[in-house]
Amino acid sequence: MQKDWLKAKDILKKEGVVILPTDTLYGIIGSASSKKAVERIYKTKGRNDNKPFIVLINSYKQLEIFEIKIDGEQAKIFSKFWPGKVSVILPCKLSKFKYIHRGMNSIAFRMIGPKNKNLFNLINKVGPLVAPSANPESEKPAENITEAKKYFGNEIDLYISSGTRKSKPSKIIKYENGEYLILRK
Repeated sequence: MQKDWLKAKDILKKEGVVILPTDTLYGIIGSASSKKAVERIYKTKGRNDNKPFIVLINSYKQLEIFEIKIDGEQAKIFSKFWPGKVSVILPCKLSKFKYIHRGMNSIAFRMIGPKNKNLFNLINKVGPLVAPSANPESEKPAENITEAKKYFGNEIDLYISSGTRKSKPSKIIKYENGEYLILRK
């Protein structure tokens, strides 16, 4: 199992794409710093080009990559649900990240905690990761690697299995101007 996670690190650093278990579902994972990997995932999923991906992080410090600063009050609010299965949409107007925010000028982030050891360590080594669910647009998310392989076959560089994953997608909250709104429960 650990060998697979080491392979995933190498693949992601070379702008590849991996399907692996996240804290919620199986996800198609690519480095958030790789426009090539992000565009490949859009193509592989057949995803609407205007629909941004969630980005997995493992610390507030990683938000600084996107020039997002979290003050003490915000951190206090976010600590109620981070790390956890809650994605928070934060403003990000940088044009260099348009390939992630798709012109929406915001990105949804979900913080992975150390309890999810393999994914947490992978983010430490590779950096933030885009992580849409492992399914073509409008299909149900793959619950196991067999289903994921039926969907994507050789289009994915590596599959990492962790049995069956049945979970709801993350809750999505939009945080803006000191207030937050629940967009998906």
